[in-house]
Amino acid sequence: MAMSEEQTITIEVDGNQLPAKPGQMLIEVTDAAGITVPRFCYHKNLSISANCRMCLVEVENAPKPLPACATPCADGMKVFTKSPLARAAQKGTMEFLLINHPLDCPICDQGGECELQDVAIGYGNDVSRFAENKRVVADPDIGPLVATEMTRCIHCTRCVRFGDEIAGLRELGATGRGEHTKIGTYVKHAMTSELSGNVIDLCPVGALTSKPFRYTARAWEVTQQETIAPHDSVGSNLYAHVRRGKVMRIVPRENDAINQSWISDRDRFGYEGLDHEERLTQPMVREGGSLKTVSWDDALTKAAESLAKVKTQPDEVMTLVSPSATLEEMYLAQKLVRDMGSNNIDHRLRQIDFRGDSADPQVSWLGVTLDDLENSDAVLLVGSNVRKEQPMINHRLRLAANRGASVMSINPLSTNANYTAGPSLVVKPSEMVKTLQALASAVGAGDEDMPVSDEIRAIAENLRSAADAVVLLGNIAVSHPDYSIVRDTAARVAEATGCALGIIPEAANSVGAWIAGAVPNRLPGGKPVSASGRSVNEMMTPPPQCALLIGVEPMADVARGRALVNSLRGTESVIAVSAYMSDALMEVADVVLPMTPFSETSGTYVNAQRDMQSFNGLVKPKGESRPGWKILRVLGNFLDLEGFDYESSEDVCNELIQQCDDSLPEMKVGQSGASESKTEAGGVEATPYVPAYSVDAVVRRSEPLQSTEDARCVFRMHPQTASAHGLSDGNWAILKQGENHCSAKVVTDDELCEDVLVYASQSGDLIWGNSMIEKADTGVIV
Repeated sequence: MAMSEEQTITIEVDGNQLPAKPGQMLIEVTDAAGITVPRFCYHKNLSISANCRMCLVEVENAPKPLPACATPCADGMKVFTKSPLARAAQKGTMEFLLINHPLDCPICDQGGECELQDVAIGYGNDVSRFAENKRVVADPDIGPLVATEMTRCIHCTRCVRFGDEIAGLRELGATGRGEHTKIGTYVKHAMTSELSGNVIDLCPVGALTSKPFRYTARAWEVTQQETIAPHDSVGSNLYAHVRRGKVMRIVPRENDAINQSWISDRDRFGYEGLDHEERLTQPMVREGGSLKTVSWDDALTKAAESLAKVKTQPDEVMTLVSPSATLEEMYLAQKLVRDMGSNNIDHRLRQIDFRGDSADPQVSWLGVTLDDLENSDAVLLVGSNVRKEQPMINHRLRLAANRGASVMSINPLSTNANYTAGPSLVVKPSEMVKTLQALASAVGAGDEDMPVSDEIRAIAENLRSAADAVVLLGNIAVSHPDYSIVRDTAARVAEATGCALGIIPEAANSVGAWIAGAVPNRLPGGKPVSASGRSVNEMMTPPPQCALLIGVEPMADVARGRALVNSLRGTESVIAVSAYMSDALMEVADVVLPMTPFSETSGTYVNAQRDMQSFNGLVKPKGESRPGWKILRVLGNFLDLEGFDYESSEDVCNELIQQCDDSLPEMKVGQSGASESKTEAGGVEATPYVPAYSVDAVVRRSEPLQSTEDARCVFRMHPQTASAHGLSDGNWAILKQGENHCSAKVVTDDELCEDVLVYASQSGDLIWGNSMIEKADTGVIV
């Protein structure tokens, strides 16, 4: 009879009786009991390799010491971790490891937090018996994020196993044998995984360290503070290491329900943009055609006067809030504008199609927890480059695929998945709706006479037969010109197959924005409004009298960036509450109120699975900048609005919580009734997406991230499409659609449909559908 998972056995370790599960590795039991067993290659989230031999222990009746990491427990087993035999084995292993290890400790970045240092104190000798020369290993350049000193490597292979098992890209591997073994890339190239920085934490020595952090601080000089990741919708738990009022580096804080032991490179290295030269540190007001530094009192007075003029004209106010703003900033922004009688507030800056607003869910979120996603049997991704959009959600999808789940996709671009994908389709942007409608037909939720391909039938069958399945709409789907129809159809497919439906949130607080009421058709708590305000697109035409931008850079954060800038040029007063100056703000802003980034404020983010996570500021505000919630609170005071007397961000958050129901809202989407496609077919069909390292103002200013391959703007197209327009790999080309245009180098991709161009949109308008492409001699992104 099979043993139940709850059945336990008893083993004895150093005279202590300990419970264990049959087959559980000995090192797991000793760790749970707080018994120290030294190790280098073992990591609880990686496979067992047992190649460092540091964890050798004595097991009764065993002929020799055994590795605790690879020794399964048996009932009645007696183990000795500190016996003379165990100690001798551990000391012998330590001596071998130190034979070739350099004496770099005084200048090694790992000094003070090095596992080899710590273990050597307990198990090493003061003087080496070996007088031979130590080996020297050349250091490969593996990119702008990870520094290498491979002479220090002890061949634990943690980094190799991480690439295989977690990142899904075996970018590092071991070559050679014995002391000639080397860890490196098989072919000289930079690491490209969006999780590559995790090898820094895994490395037990100073062989792999953070290149941006290199030689800037010692481990004992920094203080460790908890915070929350602000660059995606997972809200990974982080530790920030701070010295003398500056964030020096970011490392992961373990949370099995959210990010486990890992973080994305975007969260790890984004901090490099915090103190960029474009940081705003003093309030400014436009005088004589240019922005001049003024006092806070003067700037707030000017802002309040501009807002007071439109108190009785609700349609003359435009309020745009960054989806990366804190919950408190969003709540106060909507409270301020609604106290003035307007519902014109929106955070959906990269959405184009708002025909489905009447069918919006109460709160838009992932629809399932991350753990549920990992344990799903089938997942359908619609319009999502999830690996780059949300690396930590993609990590859960990879774990699901490795477990046997079918992870499928319908996309207008190839996504280079790092797992074995299920049935998937790459279609033209203009065919997204038709393809989904064919899927709806296949599951009995659409036109029965619609032709259905074999791939669509396979997707339908997988969704129907799965015990737990999810349909997820990604960021590309949300920014599609026919998003309303895409969402309607996906909702019908999910309902017909019994799947959960979710929308992958774009930013750190996209879910929080719905809860805070930072949308024109929802009050705080997701409650409906009596009369909906205007969406971001509707607010642009005609230009309003007054615009309030909170954490928004018009050309970089908005799908119709050029249209917004043109609208703001005709706006009487533009009030920008921003942490950074940009060219667009320099041109259109009349009042600039410098707010702090996440590192200098307290606040709350609500992640994709609706976890509300609060954090404190890490350092003092720079210059005269102030937390966004404080700026909005004082602005409310200047406008003589009631209820703006908060003393802390916690007071703001508590007021919002009181307006929310006790139960968390489900992901229920109605039917908008939209039917007419807005995506122009013909010509070369453009498909834009926001690059991984252009998602927010801080990341865009992180030099290490902007030096990576993922920061490049290129035009991807099928080789036949390139050839038809006289283009080849490396040529410059220009993409045009009406007044919108941008240029980049060409990269061919035979997984794309012909007559489709996929590009990373870093500024301006998202160009969708029918476009023109021409060869250019040189190019700059415009």
